[in-house]
Amino acid sequence: MISIIYYYSFLISSYIGGLLIALGIDDYYMIKRMDHEEYRIIGFVLLTILMILFPLTQLVVGRLFGFNAQLEFERYLHEPVRTSVDKNKRIFQLAFTALAAISVLAVAYTLLKTHSVPIFELLKGNTEDLAKMRIDASRGFSGNVYIRNIFAIALTPILSIIAYVYAIQTRELIWKTLFFTLFIFSVLISTYDLAKSPIFFYVIMLILTRVFSNSLKLNWKKISGYLIAGTVLLVVMYIAIQGVTEVESFLAYNTGPIGRIILAQISPFFLHLDTFSHSLSLLEAKGLPSFIIGFFDIEQVRSARMMMENVFPENVDKGTGGVLNTIFLAEAFAMYGYFGVIAAIIYVAAIIQIIYMLFLRLRKTPVVIALFVYFTINIPRTLVGGVSDFLFNPIWIMTTVVLAGLYILEQYFTVIWSFLMSKVKKKRVKA
Repeated sequence: MISIIYYYSFLISSYIGGLLIALGIDDYYMIKRMDHEEYRIIGFVLLTILMILFPLTQLVVGRLFGFNAQLEFERYLHEPVRTSVDKNKRIFQLAFTALAAISVLAVAYTLLKTHSVPIFELLKGNTEDLAKMRIDASRGFSGNVYIRNIFAIALTPILSIIAYVYAIQTRELIWKTLFFTLFIFSVLISTYDLAKSPIFFYVIMLILTRVFSNSLKLNWKKISGYLIAGTVLLVVMYIAIQGVTEVESFLAYNTGPIGRIILAQISPFFLHLDTFSHSLSLLEAKGLPSFIIGFFDIEQVRSARMMMENVFPENVDKGTGGVLNTIFLAEAFAMYGYFGVIAAIIYVAAIIQIIYMLFLRLRKTPVVIALFVYFTINIPRTLVGGVSDFLFNPIWIMTTVVLAGLYILEQYFTVIWSFLMSKVKKKRVKA
């Protein structure tokens, strides 16, 4: 979790691009929309503070809890997986199958409530206006967003991970069948809107699951193989989805896949600094989660959406403008300026370190492994969403609550049931 955050979310997709922007050699279309050049340097300085203060905060929090990252992670990797207690086995399988059925139905519901499913249109050969269809698939969804976001998008891949761990641990047909079914629907929900990153992250989740469950040991040869396969898949997706065929587009640092990784995610951060320093006033409380500010009758405003409307109004008019998501510092600055940036770094770093320590110290079961893998992949993705998602995230909360119920069934159902029955018997004796 910590390595993915620091080396991917910060170093590769933020700091390298920030350095190019600071040096003025980015030649990127988003940065050309900036009005004040001094924010190239200011933005890079803030990113440098992030690279230092974030791990320093995690180190302090770890010391406060007596946490030794290297020793505890090594112990976790070699710890055996504890599957459900035999007496709980049947109850857990029934509960899991019911939850899996709900997730599969949620995926079907999502597809039915999406007016035009981009992946189906692509397979049918309708490649015109794919960009608009992708936006419509997200913003034009006519169903319940909580059913889509929680039970279809979030829960289906997690359940497939749980089924996968049970399948490789028990080798039972029921778990193999459940995993195969959930795997198909996980791939479908990860690709239905033609977003490129979800399917890559799902594959990484499966790899991490094998590592955490002691069924795969990574080495440089395997890692190189995965990177080559991922690169080939990414190139194919760019050709199929965006029609990019020029070799120069793939090799240039400011276009194609490379530009998407090192510049596309960090450029909106510099635009935030420029815009909210001169063109727009700070959001302050309006940028906080709707759950919090709803009590004060204030409507939430997301800076990423405001930036798209302010910087690329022509895309909004054409219906192809979504949001300009970037590193969480941008939303923190949009709310409370430079103070918000420093406070957000310390707060987010502390929260992530606590989550990381908690998972390494929990009992290692298939449910806990799945939740650990989920947060290992989704926390880095949320870091380029916004800081308010770390203040209140309904998807994370609901997913954790559902899986906590599964964890209780998995490990403690017999104990709880015996305790309740003993209480009933005592009442009968007294009567």
